[in-house]
Parts: sequence; structure tokens; C-alpha cells
Amino acid sequence: MKPTTSIGQANVTAIVAFVFFVGITLGITYWASRKTRTTAAFFTAGGKISALQNGFALAGDYMSAASFLGIAGIVSTSGFDGLVYSVGWLVGWPVMMFLIAEPLRNLGTYTFADVLASRMRPRPVRIAAASGTLVVVAFYLIAQMVGAGNLIQMMFGLDYKVAVAVVGGVMLLYVLFGGMIATTWVQIIKAILLLAGALLLAILVLREVGGFGALFDRARAMYGDGFLAPGKLVATPVARFDTISLGIALMFGTAGLPHILMRFYTVPDAATARRSVFYATSLIGLFYLVTFVLGFGAAVLVGRDAIHAVDPGNNMAAPLLAEVLGGTGFLGVISAVAFATILAVVAGLTLSGAAALSHDLWGHVIKDGKVDPSEQLLVARYATIGLAIVAIFLGMAFQGQNVAFMVGLAFAIAASANFPTLLLAMTWRRFTTRGAVASMVVGMVAAVTLIALSPTVWDKLLGLGTAPVPFTNPAIFTVPGSFLVAIVVSLAWPEPEAAAKFDASRRQMLLGRAPPKA
Repeated sequence: MKPTTSIGQANVTAIVAFVFFVGITLGITYWASRKTRTTAAFFTAGGKISALQNGFALAGDYMSAASFLGIAGIVSTSGFDGLVYSVGWLVGWPVMMFLIAEPLRNLGTYTFADVLASRMRPRPVRIAAASGTLVVVAFYLIAQMVGAGNLIQMMFGLDYKVAVAVVGGVMLLYVLFGGMIATTWVQIIKAILLLAGALLLAILVLREVGGFGALFDRARAMYGDGFLAPGKLVATPVARFDTISLGIALMFGTAGLPHILMRFYTVPDAATARRSVFYATSLIGLFYLVTFVLGFGAAVLVGRDAIHAVDPGNNMAAPLLAEVLGGTGFLGVISAVAFATILAVVAGLTLSGAAALSHDLWGHVIKDGKVDPSEQLLVARYATIGLAIVAIFLGMAFQGQNVAFMVGLAFAIAASANFPTLLLAMTWRRFTTRGAVASMVVGMVAAVTLIALSPTVWDKLLGLGTAPVPFTNPAIFTVPGSFLVAIVVSLAWPEPEAAAKFDASRRQMLLGRAPPKA
């Protein structure tokens, strides 16, 4: 039986907060559209974003619906073990700070494929990199659109499919007219709202139950000692493989996410890129500590059965907790904050997909680098429209999936297809074009294939019965496999030209480059 809740009915506070947020951000988009006249402004805001601004924008781009809705839902139903998502997503950031941020900023222009093209044959590596980017973007969009559809359905009482279409339409306006400038400010505002909303909700939880100790005592009394202890995710051999695989995906997938990598091109130099990662890591770490409280708070104050009854994917734990603590008014505010979260992430994802299509595929593969900037900007805007349509259909197709879990799959693909190639291109002299292409293709195809044959898609989505592959996350196989393929192919077919260009790339990684002119 469903619990008594106003979720699914029109919420006046949510509607007002939603309209206010959209109004403010559309105003920003109008202001940004007057500055977005070039490809550099559209893709990277002309490289004029400060370290603090980019730190907040990185946090806003990263703290997605999976973080706010999905992790709270998983912790509320799984207990301590659900925190593997919080830990996994956070520990990927030192990798970004020490290995990726500065070299990427110094070698690239708009996409991470620029790094590969700086020392390898550009056409094949750009095709492979753009393909991997689009697959990662598609899987990531699924989670955001599912979460968005649930929220709009909850706030307005609309049909789920109509709700998903509304989200796609609003996001399209941000990216189509405002580009990276508007997207950056939407992400900054979203990060501030999300941190403030989550902190307030956590404070109310602790005040209601009487502190951390009382929260854990009540959770133990309701669900037993096992709810507070690790181990349920590693109780069987398959579960152990899945948990380790998830950790690998979350840690290394961060360094392969195209919409996160693209943000390092928005700052003026490599030192600013490194500082922005420090700010982002601090903000993200604080947020994930808060999700710990929200998950346990929802389990205690709302109840696992009630959470699951409202949404089988368990994505409504945080909004239900807000309703218990502050009534329908607070529910509306938290829902609007969560919606802001989704819009900002979807905008960043769409922009990175548009960059792959217009900059890599159109500008450097089809046009062989001889493309007029105004033509490239036009193609980017058409690509944005196409990606918005794809996002809407994906959101409709995957209704009911837990958004944190779906993002975990996107991270697995990013860790398999993008991270090994990017790291080897920056660090290994003997890395070749064939090795890069083989690594990206094998990593992407293997990850997608294993996901398609996993219980998540084969059984739960398609209803085809027992899945051929028992594992739900493929990273434990595909990430080492991608590295292995890259090394073996590179050693088997040496490329003196790529090795010769390594010194120039290394020099540029250390000395830097000027940002593209806006």
C-alpha cells in the first residue's frame, strides 16, 4: 500500500520555485547569448572562467541526479553498503587533479580527442573518441532524464513522458542559445542551491532524531545490525566482482567523462585548472558526506517500504524525507533544487556531445580541419537539437531504473573507452594511433555488450529471462582489457611518427598554451 504523500500531485511551492529558477536561468541564457558568437565562446566560454567559478561549475556538473536522488535511495534501502557510490565518485578526483587536469588543459582545445590528435593521426582517433563520447553521454543522459521525469511528474502531477519532454525542452534553450557561458552559470547556481538544500535537510534530520548516534541507533533498531555493517554487497562471488567492478568504474570513470573533461578548457591556464579541481573536490566531498545522512534519515523517518512504494527505483527517498520534515512546502523546494541539479548536468552533457559531433566529426573528420567557425557553430546547434531529442526518448525508455545505478554504467563505459587512452597518450611514448583506436573501440564495445547481456538490461528492461552475463557492471573486465589491448597493439605495430611527436606534446603539457579567442 502506498504511503500518504502529496507526491504525484501538483505542488504550488514546487511550481513557484521551478518557475523562479527557470526564469533566472533563462535570463542568464539571454545575457550569455549576446556573448556567444564564436565556437570558443560556445564550447569553452572563451577560456575566461576563474578557478573558483570553474570549481563550483565542476561540482555542479558532477553532483547529478544520481548523487542527490540515487545515492539517498540506495543508502536508505541498502544501508552502509550504499555508500560505495559516494566513496567511489569522490576518490576519482585526486586522479583528475594529479594526472589529468593540467596536461588536458595544455594539450586540448574543445574535446579530449584534441589530446590524442596532437601526436597521432587525427582522423581515426577523433572518430573513435567522438563515438565513445556519444555513448557515455547517452548512458549518462538516461539517468538524468529518468530522475527529471520523476521530479516533474511529482511537482506538477504530469504524465511521466510529458515531464521528460518538458525537461528536454528547457535544457535545449540553455545550450542552444547560451552555450558554455550560460551552462557554467546554471551549474554554479545549481551547485550552491544543491549544497544549501542538502545541508539544510541533513541538519533537520539530525535535529529530528537527536544527532548521529541516535540516527544510527534507530536504524539498527528498525533494520538490524546488518544495516550498519558492510558486507552485503560482497556476500557472493558475483556480488564481490560487481562491487569491485563498480569501484573501478566510479574511480577511473570520472577521468573519462567528456562533460567533466571539457570544463578544463574553460579556464585561462593549467594552474587555474588544477585549483578548480581542488575547489570542486572540497565541495563534492562535503556533499557526499551529507548524502550519508540523507540516506539513513530517509530509512528511519520515511521507511524503506514507503520509499519503494512511491518509486520502484527508490529515487524519491530525499524528496519524501523533505516532506516528512517540512511538509509539502519543503518538498516543493527540495524538488525544485533537484530539478536544477538535473538541468545543469543535462546541459553539460549535451554540450559535450555537441562538441564531439561538430568539432571532432564534422570539423576534423568530414571537413578535415578546413571548416569555417560560423559553420561549426551552426552544426553544434543542430547537434544540440538532435541530442535533446535523443535524451527525451532515452528518458522515456528507461523509466523506473535507479538513477545512481544507471550512472554507474556510464562511468564503466567512460573508464573503459576513454580513461586508458587518455592516460597513455599523455604518458607513454610508444603509444600509437592503432593502439588508441583499438583501446577505445574494444573498451566501448565490450562495456556496452556486457551491459546489454547483464541482468539490468536483459532481464529487468527487456524481460528475456536469466541474463547470459551474471555481472551488472563490466569495468573489472573492460578497463584492464582496454589497457591490455592498447599496449599489445601499440607494441605490435610501432608508429615512429607518434613517438616523435611525444616530445612536442610533453613540452606543451609542461609549458601550456593560450586559450582560444572568444
